[in-house]
Amino acid sequence: MAVQTNQVFFPSNYADLFSAWERFPHALPYAGGTGLVREQGSAILDLPSVILSLEKIEEMHRVSRSERYLEIGAMVKLSRITDLGKIVPRAFRYCLFNIAGPQLRNMATLGGNICFPHRRLDCPAVLTALDAQYEIRNAQTTRWVAASRFFAPGSTALGPRELLTRIRIPLEDWDYSVYKKFSGQPGWNRTVVFLARIQKSILSDIRVVFKAGSIVRDRNSESILAGKQLPLSRRIADEFVEQWEYFLQNNQSVEEMFRQEILNFIEMNVYNLSD
Repeated sequence: MAVQTNQVFFPSNYADLFSAWERFPHALPYAGGTGLVREQGSAILDLPSVILSLEKIEEMHRVSRSERYLEIGAMVKLSRITDLGKIVPRAFRYCLFNIAGPQLRNMATLGGNICFPHRRLDCPAVLTALDAQYEIRNAQTTRWVAASRFFAPGSTALGPRELLTRIRIPLEDWDYSVYKKFSGQPGWNRTVVFLARIQKSILSDIRVVFKAGSIVRDRNSESILAGKQLPLSRRIADEFVEQWEYFLQNNQSVEEMFRQEILNFIEMNVYNLSD
């Protein structure tokens, strides 16, 4: 079948979406469009020949809350998530507020931020730290994938004609929650999140996740602190920092300049938990 130039489909449900995708396997799902605009400097955009707009799929715009989870459709705009207020985990709110300006956040979608094809954007590191899960659909099945397993070197967990449709975030209390964004080369920001949960003066859980060329987490260093009494002894805090220094020195995906910045951030936050 001949394809007209720049055909755009507006399916209103998943059945219509995947039917069109089956007919045009090379069609591009289209969310907020900010990534497409960002990658082009011309006033006249170079659009794919076939676009599957997700705008009319109502289910992908839903936000719901249960006792344990916040569920956000992949088409929900970033600004709408920040408007939810304190129900959104603090580190995730800080992450969203640090993404560009209000105009872009009014256009950009959460699913687009996660699935941006050319590099990792800001949300995936925080969602990994929060143990979020992603719902992935194709024409026949629906499956859930942990945020920590969504990315592989140079690819994602999405197979041919699969779509990220919903994000599930656990509503867990974190007593210590810090997010930071480091500016680097234009369009190549680095982010880091430091989370800690405290129960009866015991550090019951700690997570440090950062985004460089990939999403990075060192569970070996976290095990040094998990279960320790607070405030941490200086010796234990030093051991944690030394483990991270060793880890960063041996991680080739992290640029040398950024290694020191991330180490300074980790050092400052772990010493905030020590005596």
